[in-house]
Amino acid sequence: MAQYVADKRDVDFVLHEQLNVEELSKHEKYAEFNKKAVDLIVNEAKNLAVKEIMPTRELGDKEGCKLENGKVTVPESFHKIYDLLKEGEWIAMTEDPEWGGQGMPRTVALAASDYFNGANYPFMMYPGLTHGAGKLVEAFGTEKQKKIFLKKMFSGEWTGTMLLTEPEAGSDVGALTTTATRNPDGTFSIKGNKIFISSGEHNLSENIIHPVLARIEGAPAGTKGISLFLVPKFRVNDDGTLGEFNDVICDRIEEKMGIHGNATCSLILGGKGKCVGTLLGEENKGMKAMFLMMNEARALVGQQGFGCASASYLYALEYARKRVQGKNLLQFMDANAPSVPIIQHPDIRRMLLTMKVYVEGMRSLIYYHGNCSDKADIVSDPNEKAKYNGLVELLTPIVKGYVTDRSYDVCNLGMQIYGGYGYISEYPMEQLVRDCRITMIYEGTNGIQAMDLLARKLGMNKGKPLMDLAGEMQKTIAQAKAIPQLEAFAVQTEKAVNKFGEVAMHMGMTAMSAKVLNAFANACLFLDAAGDVVMSWMLLWRATIAAQGLQDSKKKKDAAYYEGQIKNVDFFNNVILPVAFGKMKALLNTNGAAIEISDASFGG
Repeated sequence: MAQYVADKRDVDFVLHEQLNVEELSKHEKYAEFNKKAVDLIVNEAKNLAVKEIMPTRELGDKEGCKLENGKVTVPESFHKIYDLLKEGEWIAMTEDPEWGGQGMPRTVALAASDYFNGANYPFMMYPGLTHGAGKLVEAFGTEKQKKIFLKKMFSGEWTGTMLLTEPEAGSDVGALTTTATRNPDGTFSIKGNKIFISSGEHNLSENIIHPVLARIEGAPAGTKGISLFLVPKFRVNDDGTLGEFNDVICDRIEEKMGIHGNATCSLILGGKGKCVGTLLGEENKGMKAMFLMMNEARALVGQQGFGCASASYLYALEYARKRVQGKNLLQFMDANAPSVPIIQHPDIRRMLLTMKVYVEGMRSLIYYHGNCSDKADIVSDPNEKAKYNGLVELLTPIVKGYVTDRSYDVCNLGMQIYGGYGYISEYPMEQLVRDCRITMIYEGTNGIQAMDLLARKLGMNKGKPLMDLAGEMQKTIAQAKAIPQLEAFAVQTEKAVNKFGEVAMHMGMTAMSAKVLNAFANACLFLDAAGDVVMSWMLLWRATIAAQGLQDSKKKKDAAYYEGQIKNVDFFNNVILPVAFGKMKALLNTNGAAIEISDASFGG
């Protein structure tokens, strides 16, 4: 166990036993990342997370960020750990070493990030957004833009953000009012207000590079007329040195429920008419370009929520083992019976096992999602490449939406296990609950993720990604059916997969019918059911590997861990999956009450 961050045994299981990540080293691109190298990287990340980053989680929460005269200071303890991330080249783990990256597989980077985000994800937002902004420069920048910005961003010398949201244009980005006016030298004068900008102003780096969505004067209305611009806090000369301040003013940082260590800023661009940006990519193609960063950001948000859940489970498990209160239920009538650790109480065990199955299943899902990206990068067959890219697209709203929903549930259970102490800020649970809650909202609310799954991903490429996902599930089911102790669980998962296929077809048809609003009123339930079925598959997959491990005499020391994997799928399929069947039954009804009720009938 990595102390209150991530379970090392489980991380290793997913990397090496479930996904066989070292297989990627057979390809030239990842030749240097054999098992020894992967273990070295992940252990270094664990040590950095546990020894250096984790101690700053509470400090950052209590100290928070401060705004004075347009300048934001972050918690003092963040400076050292940011320098350590830069020195270790952890900010752009998957990127080309030419630009300051390590060139590692995404699956391996996710394992490192598992530890980092579990240790202090509000801090990790600074490097996380920097990497995402750098990817935009890499994908859409001119050679000059890449030369000036990319290495300094991927190395962490400069940081980055993402400027989308405005006071009247939140989820409806097409309603933005920020303008871009052409200048004779080919640059653009930018003017507008952006809000809720994570890491928008701070003192961790000497420059902050803002990808900004704005509308060039005369461009079409809505998303079709949005362009993307690169707007640095300080202008950058052609030789890479810093020029004058670029009229990007922070006039407010939000007082928030959680993530106090991250500066959530309101920014005024061009308030004095001196904000200049350069076009990033093509005119009026900004929204399409920004989706590259947003999809990465959505997967990152899933991992942020998961980091809270992972830490919450490890804290709760340790607390339940040490907290002595109440008699064992079987000795309740014995006046002389001693009090026992609360882990012996049935309801505590139920909550712990619920936390365990979600945390371990979600870890597998997150890593699998990244592993599909790795495979898409290295396969030569265009059909295989399309398959893996399709799986990434299909699973992204589940990784963001379902994972953050369940992660918040896990954190709430952790607080419940602590009892009254969980509600007190002296203990870690209340911060984890607060920090986790935003992950269900930003980078597209989970309602938007559900709409994305239903409207875009379900019918993408005539439904092939969904069929490919079902095919992968059926492979696991066939393997599990051949193992006597797993056969019943495999049958349960198979029934769920088949039922979900029926539901998906029904929802797709309803979304294209006169009852389209009914379909979208049930979209969140659809996302929830999809996640439950995927979770059943992941847990069955893990149990299949564990059952084989129990037959290996060389793995006796892992017997308890493997037995736990089999109990995971036993619990999930017999306690949680039946509820998923209820959800799917409700989806086939596609109830329209939420649409049919009049506004006045809501009361108030």
